[in-house]
Amino acid sequence: MPAVVARDVRKRYGETVALDGVSLAVDEGEVYGLIGPNGAGKTTLVRALTGTTAPEGEVELLGTRPADADPQRVGLLPQEFGPPERLTARELLDYYGGLYETARDTDAVLADVGLADAADTHYENLSGGQKRRVCVGTALVNDPDVLFLDEPTTGIDPQGRRDVWALVEELADAGTTVLLTTHYMEEAERLCDRVGLLADGRLVAAGPPDTLVAEYGGTPRVEVRADDEGAAAQALEAADYRLVPDERRLVVDDVAPEDVGRLADSLAEAGVEYDGLLWRRPDLEEVYLQLTGQTVGSGGDPREVGE
Repeated sequence: MPAVVARDVRKRYGETVALDGVSLAVDEGEVYGLIGPNGAGKTTLVRALTGTTAPEGEVELLGTRPADADPQRVGLLPQEFGPPERLTARELLDYYGGLYETARDTDAVLADVGLADAADTHYENLSGGQKRRVCVGTALVNDPDVLFLDEPTTGIDPQGRRDVWALVEELADAGTTVLLTTHYMEEAERLCDRVGLLADGRLVAAGPPDTLVAEYGGTPRVEVRADDEGAAAQALEAADYRLVPDERRLVVDDVAPEDVGRLADSLAEAGVEYDGLLWRRPDLEEVYLQLTGQTVGSGGDPREVGE
């Protein structure tokens, strides 16, 4: 039995359609990611799945209605969460742990989220990234079977983000079902067994990241940074390169890493000066753009290959 199920879920706020017939199922022990820009419906769907908003359609959490699910088995980190600021990190985790019949050891949770050295610092004095780590910890104190993480690494420094990723991987390896929302493509590709792409309240595609990239991502591309992009475009078209329609930047399609040097030579032979070449492998950002015509708002894995 899947741990989380949605069937034709719909939700409106006045004239605004937040969810428009979303269906999905998350298996036990799976890490499932919801991807989309702000306003796509990610947070509304998390609220529907956890019973904090009442949608149309059918929703099941651990085989029952979300409102009837055992809270001991469910963890939730909302996107916006403001715990009492005058408590220390340790006191906050003690407090939230006390809301459950049984709770994990506070020191163990602090260590898991990388806050062992800041355990006795008041929340109001923590950095933005440390505050988010405390919030992640509050969702883990009951050792949940199903964990919902709405933008878990927003505002966290790169090292902290990697620490949270490692923690999610450990939880998944131990059998925890994780549903997370994110706009970080690297996060989704590293953590998620499957992802669902949300746009304007609709699930436009779902599947393993590698499968979606292979089916919709297209070929590797190079962004050309030049003062005179018109001249650069003419030179590349004359050399039989295929340009990608993009009003914001000059992008060349289907360029393997080993062919970037030849592209640079084509610009040089035409007398076109450029500031840099940015090679990008296909990723979930490209998939989302191809399927929706929108960007999620986060780059993939850019690599500077020329200056």
